[in-house]
Amino acid sequence: MFKKILIPMDGSEQSLKALKIAVNLQESFDCELIILTVFRHHSLLETSMSMVRSEEPEIMDDILRKHASEVAESGKALALDMGAKRVRAFVKNGHPSRTIVSFSKDKDIDLIILGSRGHGDLEGFLLGSVSHKVTSLAKCPVMVV
Repeated sequence: MFKKILIPMDGSEQSLKALKIAVNLQESFDCELIILTVFRHHSLLETSMSMVRSEEPEIMDDILRKHASEVAESGKALALDMGAKRVRAFVKNGHPSRTIVSFSKDKDIDLIILGSRGHGDLEGFLLGSVSHKVTSLAKCPVMVV
């Protein structure tokens, strides 16, 4: 039924719950697990308005990319520790919900499992959560935990 399951991870407790469910489903469906961590481009305008000033503002994207890579690789290692067999991890730059949906189309994902709330609680409260947007835009089934 499911050949590829996508787990968007931001390192939050809810994304870890989604990963655990995906690993359990993999046992039943013998599918591939794909972890995706999305980081948002940090514009120079945001940098100029930030209270924390970097000496080299263009390096902020490198810092965000490095953190996203650590989250993705940590998720992959955790999935393998839980008994997952086939796991790949990806890092993408972009708006989280749009990037998740676009990635799921490009990779022919059969199911997306994601947490109901991640680290973006304030933005989610003001603009609508990533999980809400993904459920309304994705062409495949979405499980929100």
